[in-house]
Amino acid sequence: MRISKLLFPTCLMFAMLALIAPNMQALQNTGGPDEPVKIGLLIPDNKSIAARYGAEMAIRKANEKGGFNDRPFQLVVRSMEGPWGTGSKEAVSLIFDEEVWAIMGSHDGRNAHLVEQVATKARIVFLSAWTSDPTLSQAFIPWYFSCVPNDLQQADALIEEIYNKRKFYKVASVSDNSYDSKLAIKSFVKKTKTAGKTDPLQFFYDNSSQYFDDLLDQISKSNVNCIILFGQPSALLKLIQQMRQRKMNQPVFGTLSVLDEKELSDQELKIFENVVLISSEHWFKSSGLVFQEEFRKLYGYRPGSVAAYAYDGMNLVIEAIRRAGLDRDNIQKSMAKLHYDGVTGVIQFDDKGNRLGAAGLIEIKNGIPVAVGRD
Repeated sequence: MRISKLLFPTCLMFAMLALIAPNMQALQNTGGPDEPVKIGLLIPDNKSIAARYGAEMAIRKANEKGGFNDRPFQLVVRSMEGPWGTGSKEAVSLIFDEEVWAIMGSHDGRNAHLVEQVATKARIVFLSAWTSDPTLSQAFIPWYFSCVPNDLQQADALIEEIYNKRKFYKVASVSDNSYDSKLAIKSFVKKTKTAGKTDPLQFFYDNSSQYFDDLLDQISKSNVNCIILFGQPSALLKLIQQMRQRKMNQPVFGTLSVLDEKELSDQELKIFENVVLISSEHWFKSSGLVFQEEFRKLYGYRPGSVAAYAYDGMNLVIEAIRRAGLDRDNIQKSMAKLHYDGVTGVIQFDDKGNRLGAAGLIEIKNGIPVAVGRD
């Protein structure tokens, strides 16, 4: 009964979309010369402020430069917090009630699949600015784009560093049980098999845990060469602290999600000393450093990866609209052709909407993120 109650509203929304979507272009009102050009943003919950701030900052800068033909851009934010299916409901609201010209999402992969389906039916650009779920592009839907390296790209970078460059062969993966983390592990194992490397020994933890004695006992007994972290920073900070207390000195690596919502404090960065992480270039690139300082002046703290990708993602959408005009089909075509030099690096898309290029790595040295060079 509970499942049917959740499925019914979602199925009803898709049924409505099937009827309305063919006439979307006719329904879309380009508005008068003073009306704002709306862009939607979907976030996990109302506490997820980093993506909102990054997107707001991009909107503010665009409007200072004249907006779109002197019409201001307007950010319309919707939270996906609530029962399963809320994401699709909010996407429908953005498209039909708010009449946004594109949607950007900064949320998990499971909800991103729902939004992708809505965007496809409505023929509107959906840009993912956080989830690294590689299956989102496998349907080859032209309305989907991602400005973050997906799990497969992150796995390639980690495998190159761990197995090829540092010659580690016995690897442990440590992960929570979330949808995104499980998918990231699956992608990593797939890539290790393709590369002919030894599969990692897999360990899992509960995100609500405060103490990891049993887990660390298991890892110690496994005699692994290094550890790869998949999950959220709050739990992983505690995990690494307890590793240090035990004097477990295995090299530690981590995916993009480890840096999550905001930049780590100086004290937290010290805990991550010598940890190698997937990261954007906003930590050390000149334009990224400028972005960090401007963000700090506006919001009182330095941004992490979520804000950086949201900032770049919103700038991509804005640039596509400026080039294409207020026509959703043309906005999609414009997005597909963009070559944008953002604070997270150069962004281009392949024919499936994935971000092109290899994922970058940083290593925390003396409490400072340092780029890891590629041989």
